[in-house]
Amino acid sequence: MRSGCSTFVALKEKLWRYFFIVSLFSSIPVYPSEVHNQIIEGLEPNSITIIGEYHKQPESIQFFEELIYSHFQQDKCLVVALEIASNQQSILDEIAEGRATVADIEIPQMIDHPPFRVMIDGLTRLKRNGNCLKLLAIDAELGLGVDRDEWMASKLLDQVSQIPILALLGNLHTLKKVDWNISMSGVSLYVAEILTSQGRKIRTYPQIWVDKTCNTRNRFISSDEQETIRLINRRLISLLNASEYETVSGIVDGVIFWECG
Repeated sequence: MRSGCSTFVALKEKLWRYFFIVSLFSSIPVYPSEVHNQIIEGLEPNSITIIGEYHKQPESIQFFEELIYSHFQQDKCLVVALEIASNQQSILDEIAEGRATVADIEIPQMIDHPPFRVMIDGLTRLKRNGNCLKLLAIDAELGLGVDRDEWMASKLLDQVSQIPILALLGNLHTLKKVDWNISMSGVSLYVAEILTSQGRKIRTYPQIWVDKTCNTRNRFISSDEQETIRLINRRLISLLNASEYETVSGIVDGVIFWECG
């Protein structure tokens, strides 16, 4: 009798968490799309998945939330890492405990926008209501005098465990290798390249837009397609003093491409 009662209580708690997530992310589809499934399948133990973005794009935040929501539908744990200075970790924890609000957290101006703070509020509420979620601030503090990518890579490496890690970072941080032009010396590696060089299980997916007003639908393009090579070269490598890729297999694992409906 006691065993049956315990099973009922566990099921009740699971259903309560499910409906809480549904109410919290009411605008998010109940069933994950093919794009989401491509990424969710890679959220495995000891893995790090980085979603790249152009900062301050609201649809990027919603897409990231959708991935988290879909993962929790499987009743699994997750570590979520954000491009916020590590010295804000205590504030994140206090928000999750109900002792602070999202207005209290310091976020770099280039990243900060209302949907980002709304997401943080939603994630801390998920954690506060019993979901198996760890929320991390992994960036280096401005003025600290350290390499940001090395700092973020170190913070991610510290969290590698049976619980997968899902991070939201700027697009350039997703590149696993950059062929810098010979004139460049002393360049720093991006987060993905640092992690790859240490043999970690990492998958990266930059988000790329036709233009920033085309945000009504997205599709997944695998790394072995010619279109991905063109997009990475035109939208990312063109920003750097680096050689264009002839192939992007081993550079990214795919692109989330946003286009007009």
